[in-house]
Amino acid sequence: MTAETDSITRSKDKKIFHTIDITYIGAAVALITICSWISIPTTIPFTLQTFAVMLAVLLLGGMRGTIAITVYILLGAVGVPVFSGFTGGISRLMGPTGGYIIGFLGTALVMWAFEKILGKKLWVYITAIILGLVVCYTFGTVWFIKLYTADDGSKATLAMALSACVIPYLIPEVIKVVLALTIGTNKAVRNVIQ
Repeated sequence: MTAETDSITRSKDKKIFHTIDITYIGAAVALITICSWISIPTTIPFTLQTFAVMLAVLLLGGMRGTIAITVYILLGAVGVPVFSGFTGGISRLMGPTGGYIIGFLGTALVMWAFEKILGKKLWVYITAIILGLVVCYTFGTVWFIKLYTADDGSKATLAMALSACVIPYLIPEVIKVVLALTIGTNKAVRNVIQ
């Protein structure tokens, strides 16, 4: 091998993404989309989106997981029906519940930061997921309070937003966290994806 071909080979290895990375990111976007379609319609639909968001970051790592979530949000923003109820569009993101969708990115960024700073340990994943969900729910709830107007013209209060948008979701979120951690930290699963 000449010095020139060795240089070309080394530069090819320094790619930020390989084909397999793009494939995993695409699969994660598909998983988040499918999990958003599995929903029970309420003020804020019960979906499996947060499960898919957590699982994407756990399995793909912070960077690829965050990119997958960003792609998911951007696809929805341009009108691809990836959100709950087979909806999409900027109006959905700018509506009262759009803050929770945008909050998924906050969850991913928190998880990525914890992984980067503290490493890949179970206690790190648990802490990162919990804090990431707090970021998502806080952002989404503040957004909801700012944008929601009831049929009678009244605005949302913090108590109303918490009772409609947070409290009913706490137990399902615990189940989703346990499920995501069970799958996302399984060595056999991680060995296939990493």
